[in-house]
Amino acid sequence: MHKESLYQPFEIVYKKLEVCPKSAHKHNFFELVYILSGNGIQCINENNFDYTAGHMFLITPEDCHSFNITQPTEFVFIRFNDIYVKSQKNVEARDMEWIKKLEYILHNATHQPGCILCNAPDKILVKAMIDSILGELVNEQLYSHEIIAQIVNTIIAVVARNIGMIMPTKVCESTGNTMVNILNYIQENIYNTNKLRLDVIADHFGFADGYLGRYFKKHTGETIQQYIINYKLKLVETRLQHSDMRINEIVNELGFTDESHLNRLFKKYKGLNPTAYRKQQQPLTIQMAG
Repeated sequence: MHKESLYQPFEIVYKKLEVCPKSAHKHNFFELVYILSGNGIQCINENNFDYTAGHMFLITPEDCHSFNITQPTEFVFIRFNDIYVKSQKNVEARDMEWIKKLEYILHNATHQPGCILCNAPDKILVKAMIDSILGELVNEQLYSHEIIAQIVNTIIAVVARNIGMIMPTKVCESTGNTMVNILNYIQENIYNTNKLRLDVIADHFGFADGYLGRYFKKHTGETIQQYIINYKLKLVETRLQHSDMRINEIVNELGFTDESHLNRLFKKYKGLNPTAYRKQQQPLTIQMAG
């Protein structure tokens, strides 16, 4: 599979496309995809999301994505990497803490389905900022690059706010560097059950098993086992809504014991077993596609 690289801190790309010129591919950078006009389907990690004007998607490093364009679409791509994010900090401790939180939020956005802008006023704000960026690119006036950089910073902050609004509040507010690393480790290894054992995680971070459990609950309000299960169930929910994966394929992918194990946990999580939940979502999906 082709993997793209970014050789500068950030770049802006405008394209109007009738067909997607690339098959499914990955990046080693972040990419914000804003839809100026048109509609179609965005595929991210084998999950399909309808898109239309005003939607914005966040593609994180290692996400696999492609487009199925239904109507000619105007895209604005804002690409940036970790170096760009880290370059925004200065010597003040409060700003360094903000960068840590920003990195955590951006790196852990892949479980959020569909348009990343959940806050209605922010959709208006982002539209105005995208228009401003395009105006600066066309006119190329004095200090255009510096102005665009400031607008990009603001858009990234707005995106982080929207992701943060639907993440556990306690995690967002009190996440320190060690906690960020633990959460990143869990989510990076969510498909590897052996690496998610408490003793393995504790050994990886140099903690005693009992202390890791207390430390994790203090910062998140839930046990590490609850966090892992809830995160997996959120991934199951996304797959049921936006993919054609069979239940046994989801079981194998996410390391559940068997289908009955997943059925029991998911019913406790959503009040329905996975098959019933998928059937319940189908009318909504058809209505949105029309």
